[in-house]
Amino acid sequence: MAKQGKLIICPTPIGNLGDMPPRALEALRAADVVCAEDTRVTGKLLAVFGVEKRLERLDEAMISHATGRIVERVLSGEVIAYCSDAGMPGVSDPGQRLVDAALDAGAPVEVLPGPTAVATAYVASGFPCPRFYFGGFFPRKAGERSTVLEGLHGLDAVALFYESPNRIASALAAVAECLPHRRVAVCRELTKLHEETVRGLAGDVRDEFAQREAAGAIKGEIVLAIDAPSDEEQAAAGDAASASAELRAVELRASGRYSTKDIVKALRAEFGISRNEAYEIATRA
Repeated sequence: MAKQGKLIICPTPIGNLGDMPPRALEALRAADVVCAEDTRVTGKLLAVFGVEKRLERLDEAMISHATGRIVERVLSGEVIAYCSDAGMPGVSDPGQRLVDAALDAGAPVEVLPGPTAVATAYVASGFPCPRFYFGGFFPRKAGERSTVLEGLHGLDAVALFYESPNRIASALAAVAECLPHRRVAVCRELTKLHEETVRGLAGDVRDEFAQREAAGAIKGEIVLAIDAPSDEEQAAAGDAASASAELRAVELRASGRYSTKDIVKALRAEFGISRNEAYEIATRA
């Protein structure tokens, strides 16, 4: 009987080696080959646990043209384990394309649970909202940052982003400008020796990291958490939308070209208010 191949996604510690999942170690030992985002990083990890295995590099630059070959090998009966540099492969790293390609081709894929900075930071933030949104890496360009942050105004969830220590100060400045009433948490070096979580209002945390940047003292891997909008913020946003809708309704009515039904439709589309509120505003205009 022919051996059945499989792609195994193996999470690795995000810092503390004590977090290495036993099932991932077992899978790495049993695999025919281990593909890694960086063979040097994964090679050191395997050496610590006494695992001797052939390593193949499969990083961002290679994965586009190598994915088809890897999937073919799995379909032909090879058991291939994949590791990213740290944490859960496929979360903002090239592994996601490998998983997608394997599933599209009908190749067996096994994903092992394990360490991930996203869930760790969500809990470490201390924000009570029971929902979270992971946005990958925080945008580098100012315009893209503004677009992302504007989209968070109505998102009832904690928003989490990966960020570089070289950009965290400017990222916090953007958050403080767009969402000044939000709490944020900067989770740095999670599970490592110098782990810390800095929490507070966006402006206060911005000032703290601006000082650190000036002193050249920001290092390590970072997850930025932005709290969900408070009840007060949501109420204020609703009041602002209603006030703007009132002005717009008067403008549309004064033009003489729109019926009440047209005005209701326009107000709902432009300001996101309910049908009943739009109707009340339109009839008053």
